[in-house]
Amino acid sequence: MKIGFIGLGNMAGAMIGGLIKNKTFKKEEIIGTDISKEVEEKVKAETGIEIGDSNKETARKAHIIVLSVKPQYYEDVIGEIRFSVREEQMIITIAPGKTIEWLEGQFKKQIKIVRCMPNTPALIGEGCTGVCCNKFVTESEKERVIQLFHSFGKAYEVEERLMDAVVGVSGSSPAYVFLFIEAMADAAVKGGMPRQMAYEFAAQAVIGSAKMIAKTKKHPGELKDMVCSPAGTTIEAVRVLEERGFRSAVIEAVGACIEKSKNI
Repeated sequence: MKIGFIGLGNMAGAMIGGLIKNKTFKKEEIIGTDISKEVEEKVKAETGIEIGDSNKETARKAHIIVLSVKPQYYEDVIGEIRFSVREEQMIITIAPGKTIEWLEGQFKKQIKIVRCMPNTPALIGEGCTGVCCNKFVTESEKERVIQLFHSFGKAYEVEERLMDAVVGVSGSSPAYVFLFIEAMADAAVKGGMPRQMAYEFAAQAVIGSAKMIAKTKKHPGELKDMVCSPAGTTIEAVRVLEERGFRSAVIEAVGACIEKSKNI
C-alpha cells in the first residue's frame, strides 16, 4: 500500500516523519509533491520518500491520498487531480473549514473522504488527531485510518460538527503552548537563569503537568490546588494571572481560532 502527500509543508513533514519513525509506512511506500521544488528536495533529502512528477502522478500511484496544502488551494488541487482519483482510493484532508459536504461537491463523484485535524507534535510521536469520515468509508477502513494516526500519537473519532473545536484546542494549540513556554523562560532569564536552562525547565514543567492530567484523570483545578500552598509563591503567581485575565485570554484566543476555522 502506498500513501501520497500533495503538499509537503510542516504538517505533512510531521506526519511523514511519524509514519516512517514508527514503521507504519516504509519510505519507499510514500510519495509526495509540492509546488516548491526546493521543499521537495528538502523533504526527499530528509526522509528519502519518492517525489512525484506531478500531483496527478501522486494521486494515481497512492492508495491513500493526503491533501496537505493550504485551504485556499484545495479547490484548484482537487480540480487538478479529480479525474485521476478512483473510487477505491481514500482521500484524507487536513484543512480547517473544508467540510465533507464541500469536499464531495468538489470531487463530483462517490469518493471515500476522511476529514481530520492532526498537530505538529506528530513529528515526535505525540500528535493528537480528530477524525471523521463520510458514508463511503467502511468501518475497517476507518479503523485503518485511526491506526495510521495512532502511529504518531493519539487519534479520536469525533462528530464533524466538532472539527472546528478540534482545530482550536488541538490543531493550533501547540503554538499557544510554545508561546507560554517562551514567556515563562523569559521570566526565568529575567530572574538570572541562563536561556537554555530556562527553556528546559519551562518545557519539562509543561510536559510533566500534562502527563499528570493524562495519568491521574483528576480535574485540572484539583491539581492546581495541590500546588497552591496557603500564602505561598504559587498562589501569588496564580493571583496575578487571574488579575491579568489569563484564563479569559486563553478562552478568547481558542474561540477566535474556532471561528476562523469555521469561516475559512
